[in-house]
Order: sequence, then structure tokens, then C-alpha cells
Amino acid sequence: MTEHPSRVLVLNSGSSSVKYQLFDMTDQSRLAAGLVERIGEAGARLVHTPAGGERRERTDVPLPDHTAALRAAADELAADGHRLDDPRLAAIGHRVVHGGLRFTEPTVITDEVIAEIERLVPVAPLHNPANLTGIRTALELNPRVPQVAVFDTAFHTTMPEYAARYAIDTATADAHRVRRYGFHGTSHAYVSRRTAELLGKDVADVNVIVLHLGNGASASAVAGGRCVDTSMGLTPLEGLVMGTRSGDIDPAVIFHLSRVAGMSVDEIDVLLNKRSGLVGLCGDNDMREITRRMAEGDAAARLAFAIYTYRLKKYIGAYYAVLGRVDAIAFTAGVGENAANVRAAAVEGLVGFGVVVDEKRNTTPGSGPRFISPQYASVAVAVVPTDEELEIASQAFTLVSP
Repeated sequence: MTEHPSRVLVLNSGSSSVKYQLFDMTDQSRLAAGLVERIGEAGARLVHTPAGGERRERTDVPLPDHTAALRAAADELAADGHRLDDPRLAAIGHRVVHGGLRFTEPTVITDEVIAEIERLVPVAPLHNPANLTGIRTALELNPRVPQVAVFDTAFHTTMPEYAARYAIDTATADAHRVRRYGFHGTSHAYVSRRTAELLGKDVADVNVIVLHLGNGASASAVAGGRCVDTSMGLTPLEGLVMGTRSGDIDPAVIFHLSRVAGMSVDEIDVLLNKRSGLVGLCGDNDMREITRRMAEGDAAARLAFAIYTYRLKKYIGAYYAVLGRVDAIAFTAGVGENAANVRAAAVEGLVGFGVVVDEKRNTTPGSGPRFISPQYASVAVAVVPTDEELEIASQAFTLVSP
């Protein structure tokens, strides 16, 4: 009897890096994981960790481009007995940041799909080109296995038009695809579903506010498993204060800086995306360092923390109003999962809405999904670790399985 293919390789290809994980979907176990970084630069390296094995790091392999990087990753996988031509490999799943309105679910990659992802480059110039490079390289390495694109924007395509539209001239907006798309969709999908499981309820019966707080940060309002609003917009710049991104800002600031400071569009783009947020406010985008500086009385760090958590609280309040009834607030990603002080500050003063955290629960370290609110709270507050790679693997495997 032939064994049914049950393995999925997940690739997340960035401009100078590739992250990968190999899953066995019979039990959703990780067989291997790795990172190739600084591709095409001096000091490129590959870090590979097999399940149950020792971490291996290589800096002696020339990695001039993504093809070389993926070949090196494939060699590391093969050394552990996981060849890319293994008949047990059911699919290769690719994270693609922007899918526009056309791609609302995982999609088997064809020439037509590649062309459409390329057509969306103008609205995702930093991400889609790198994603396409990973797709094309993987197709070269193994044209036999199905390749599946899983889109960051897909989960948010259920937003109603009144939440997705900007209040600008509709003809101009439609001609240039200007609307709110949202990002981090695989994380929001995974975490909202896991939160329902933590509550012991069907996802269709749960309303949850998800706060994905990493270097990039976004919030979503999820009603019955469907996104009804999210904080990021046309690009990942809108919304919460982030590590290096400003989040919400008066658009006239751009005109003001152009006219008064003489800054070009490109200079303002760099300012808002790379020199703003926490790093712009206090010079650090690592919440651990900001917390250390706050403890030492650093005024800039305290102000940055206050602005960051104030914006979070505003979105929690807004999404409470949008949903009408909130069953849970879920914190996830690097900051959300590890910064107890951020979680406490974000919900401080919301006890009138049934939102409160228990200090001991909140500050006790943990690795799995857990409640940090007291039992009497009418709205559960939880920490739910995200797993975007597993979500991509699950969606890809479900699509290609007979």
C-alpha cells in the first residue's frame, strides 16, 4: 500500500532571507526548521535545526542569491533524510504578503497566479517580489510537487465594504486599488481559532479581538471566525505603533514635510516605515530594552511605552464597539506573548467593560495558550502563541489532499 503524502515544506522568502519549516501533517509535528539570512551579502549564514537534533550553523557556503540559498537549505534537509523529491512531500507552502481582492483563500500556484502576484507588486513593493523569488526558485528545484500560495491578506477579505473603503474619490480608489487590505492574516486566523478552542467553544460562536504584537503589529476584530475589521490598511504602515513604523498618522504630515522640510516622497517613506514607531520615539525597537530603560527612569522610553500602549487601548475600545460583544482578547507574537507590562497597560482602566488581567497570571511565564484574566472577568484575556508556519502548512495540505 502506497503511503499518502503527508509532509509540507513551508517557505517564507524575504528580500535577503528565507525561513523554512518541514511538517508531518499526520500529527502536525515539525521535522526540521531553518533560516538562511544575509543572502547576497558578506557574512551570509544558514542555521538548521532538525527535530530532536542539534542546531547546525554554516557560514562557509556561498549564498549569492535565493536559488543558492534554497539549494543549501535543501542539502541540509536531505542530510536529515528529508529530500525534496521524497514522495511523502505533499506540497510546498509559500507565504505571500499581498493577494489583493482576488486571492481570498490558499491557491495552487500556476503561471497565471504568479502573474497576478507580480501585478500586485506596486501595492507590496517590499514583500511580493521576494515572495515571487522564493516561489520561482522552489519551482525550479521541484516542479513535481504542488506549490501553494497562502496570502497574508486573505483572512481580511471578509471585511465589509464600509470597513475596507477609504473615504476618497471612488473612481481614483478603484483605478489604483486603494483600499484597506490588512496583513498578518495567517496569524489572526490561527490565533482566533485557537482562542475559541481555549474557551471550549465553536469558533462560529466567539467574538475575539486579536493583538498581533511583534516588530510589526496589528489588531483585528473577529466575529464568528470572520474578520470584520483590522488595523493595517493598503500597506502594513497603518494602525498600531510598531517597532519602526508610525502607524496611524494625519496624512497631511506628508504634505507638511514635503513643503516645509523639503523632504522627497522616498525620504518620507523611509521616515514613516523605518525611522518611526518605537525606534523613532526613543531609539530602540526592542520592548525588552525599552522596559529596562524605563526601570532606570529613562523619560524617552517611558513616553514611547505610553504612546504604544495608549494606541493599543484605543483599538481595543474601537473593536469592542465594532463587535458589540467580546468573548476574549488574545495577545500574540513576540511582544504580545512575552511582555506582561504591555498586556497590563493595554487593558488598564477597562474593568468597566469586563476587561481585566490577574497580576500573578499575567506575570507568570508560560509557553502555551493560557488565560491571564481572573475567573470572574466577563471578557477573557489570553496569551495565545501564534504559529503562522503551521497555519500555512495546514491550509496548503488541506488544499492538495484528495
